[in-house]
Amino acid sequence: MTNSNDLKILSIFGTRPEAIKMAPVVKKLEEAEGIQSIVCVTAQHREMLDQVLSLFKISPDYDLNIMKPGQTLNEITCRALKGLQDVIKETQPHMILVHGDTTTTFVGALAAFYEKVNVGHVEAGLRSGNMYSPYPEEMNRSLTGKLTNIHFAPTKGNESNLLSEGVDKDKIVITGNTVIDALIKVVNDDYRFDIDILNEIDYVNKKVILLTSHRRENLGKPMENIFSAVKEIVAKNDDVEVIFPIHLNPKVREIAFNILGDTDRVHIIEPLEYEPFANLMNRVHIILTDSGGIQEEAPALGKPVLVLRTETERPEASWAGTVKIAGIEKEDIFKLTDELINNEDEYERMANAVNPYGDGKASERIVKAIREYFNNV
Repeated sequence: MTNSNDLKILSIFGTRPEAIKMAPVVKKLEEAEGIQSIVCVTAQHREMLDQVLSLFKISPDYDLNIMKPGQTLNEITCRALKGLQDVIKETQPHMILVHGDTTTTFVGALAAFYEKVNVGHVEAGLRSGNMYSPYPEEMNRSLTGKLTNIHFAPTKGNESNLLSEGVDKDKIVITGNTVIDALIKVVNDDYRFDIDILNEIDYVNKKVILLTSHRRENLGKPMENIFSAVKEIVAKNDDVEVIFPIHLNPKVREIAFNILGDTDRVHIIEPLEYEPFANLMNRVHIILTDSGGIQEEAPALGKPVLVLRTETERPEASWAGTVKIAGIEKEDIFKLTDELINNEDEYERMANAVNPYGDGKASERIVKAIREYFNNV
């Protein structure tokens, strides 16, 4: 039941990572008295987005369904901007929430600006310092920050980034990361996978590595280096098994199958939905990834992470000691991975590092901050 005095909050997202991290916020908004929660998805990613919406029981009020095969960034931007303009005009929200660093994020903030609507940026203040890495995410989040009225920064480090860019301190709220809120809801020690091999692997007596690699900037030689290093790790260590949920990108698949396709104890599987993937992270020994979100999730599960990139916009986990930047050179990746497998002291040091990304109450803080923002306007 809504009334004319309710705050209308329009949450906009379009990809699976955004949906995972926005789902706890949307659920808190739905529960909140005096707030009308409206959800619009661009469906920049279709199938992967739908999986998360189903898991968290979110029914969007608006679905732009913009995804097309082989879509370019220009096409995503134009279709999303036009569709969001219409939604904003119809709903007349008091605030629009966008998340993180996708094209949907930036376009959502831009559409809000054009209609002179307040913007709340969830997961604000992440910076790598390199405008082309990750691409286009680094510029998406930076440009979104210029259009934002209230910045929901996960950490003190994110707040410092914003302050250094001239953002007023009173426009920043440190919340923790909403991904921890989501993770707590789905991880279960008794979870059973739908894929037989994932239930059959001996996670106790084997050193199981979870591998993910899909970044645009890693396509080509960097990805060849990553997969070659993994191949050598398996050859050297008889107790290692690798699980690789492979990305749908044909270029990633070609490189992966050329190098790892016939390798014993490397299990290449199709992409996993969020719930099984989160529970897989909870079972494995270590994680090798070029993903951003995994760098936040794994520390909450006590899993050491080697980042397959040359820099990260999430340095807090590196400072805390649960994440190391392995880079994209074969020798470096091999050396650091082999050390984690065979040096128990180093493994325990990383596994027991303090999680810097919060306590699972970020969504509550965001809803509270939204109320306070409008009380003070």
